[in-house]
Amino acid sequence: MKTVPGPTDHVVVVGAGLAGLSTALHLLGAGRAVTVVERAAHPGGRAGLLRRAGYRIDTGPTVLTMPDIVEDAFAAVGRNMRDSLDLIPLHPAYHARFADGSSLDVHTRPKEMEAEITRFAGATQAMGYRRLRAWLERLYRLQMRRFIDTNFDSPLELLTPDLARLAALGGFGRLDARIASFISDERLRRVFSFQALYAGVPPARALAAYAVIAYMDTVAGVHFPRGGMHALPRAMADAAAGAGADLRYGQDVRCLERTGHRITAVVTDRERIPCDAVVLTPDLPVAYELLGRTPRRPTPLRRSPSAVVLHFGSARTWPHLAHHTISFGAAWQRTFHELTRTGRLMSDPSLLITRPTATDPGLAPPGRHLHYVLAPCPNTDIGPDAQDWRELAPRYRDSILAALERRGLTGVAAAVEEECLVTPADWTAQGHAAGTPFSAAHTFAQTGPFRPRNLVRGTENAVLAGCGTTPGVGVPTVLISGKLAAARITGPRRAPALASPGRAAGRGVG
Repeated sequence: MKTVPGPTDHVVVVGAGLAGLSTALHLLGAGRAVTVVERAAHPGGRAGLLRRAGYRIDTGPTVLTMPDIVEDAFAAVGRNMRDSLDLIPLHPAYHARFADGSSLDVHTRPKEMEAEITRFAGATQAMGYRRLRAWLERLYRLQMRRFIDTNFDSPLELLTPDLARLAALGGFGRLDARIASFISDERLRRVFSFQALYAGVPPARALAAYAVIAYMDTVAGVHFPRGGMHALPRAMADAAAGAGADLRYGQDVRCLERTGHRITAVVTDRERIPCDAVVLTPDLPVAYELLGRTPRRPTPLRRSPSAVVLHFGSARTWPHLAHHTISFGAAWQRTFHELTRTGRLMSDPSLLITRPTATDPGLAPPGRHLHYVLAPCPNTDIGPDAQDWRELAPRYRDSILAALERRGLTGVAAAVEEECLVTPADWTAQGHAAGTPFSAAHTFAQTGPFRPRNLVRGTENAVLAGCGTTPGVGVPTVLISGKLAAARITGPRRAPALASPGRAAGRGVG
């Protein structure tokens, strides 16, 4: 594995989102001095927090899986995650509702899920689920070890026996067809394949290897941090500060100073910070602009679909809503065609509805409820642009509420007391290319060693982290990207043992 040459004693990390904080923790654990520079007044990045009228609104991801990866970041500085973060397992992980009126609780415990599928679709489908679950577990173990938690220097590094094992597992077939080989019920297939949308590829065209995301959702378990998702970056930032990191908020990086092929300082709107190496976590176009170069690719990067998010608080809720509810429209293939091909808004939307106050009532004022409705939409490369969205937003907000009303949230429009609508225009204003927070799609040509590398040619001591680089989009993979970026600077290392009770955990580690 290639690493940054020369001195790396002091590293500046640009961005205090999940990728930047993960990078900082792993660097600190390896004995580096770390300065984290963040333009906002608090940590979090995409996993931000909006306080409004007593509501605590998470502005980014709402689904947390694979807590062992979070634990790995804390362990890097000798801290126990559970001392800093209260993760609540969600049972069920999701509640799925379909256009025909049927519904299904998605459990991660095998016996509960088998019983639910038997009730929902019969014993034959439950038997198929057992085989699907076993396949997902094998797929995950192989991919995490060899293809996800790995720094690639060349596509030739794929040519190992593990590639043959992945092929033998059917990883290079199509996701939808592979899921259908285990379960034939079309509704169930949606439950185990909708995750492909996170990767920006329709299930009918996505590689079966992307079922690893379904493993995270439907097997490994879904959790929620008490205090909301923003509690995660807050806890990580506290752990980094406790281990000696210098976190500087409210500073916008203006440029990088260099001598030859090395970055020598990070210049913000307030100061100049000398460094031996730098890790950049902003969206790729911003990072490349700071570096003064854009890597050449045979074809331009293709971006994932975007999303419109409606946050609203109300004095009432609806009893059929779980913490996470997926409301599937009748259309399926057409929806993906609209999102990724024609650039049209979903004519029959499938929606993710999150009700965080179902688990943590303290996120809203007493007697109030908080809801988050995510509607996938085309990115601005193929769909309405940022200016169009400024005009579309009010009408699309009303159409989302009308769809919810038709699907059983009676009186929802009248119940809204406080709200915040986020559209691709807002993602664009935040610096996200093509108006999407989900970065580059996980097509085959943008996955693994073919994804934008975390080392950039022409600069010896700059490393990238975040969802645009390897391994990709999603909270677990973004955290891993920070670990991989740190390894480019320190070389691979084992995490230290956790500090014993009573010890000043995390200080002076390295």
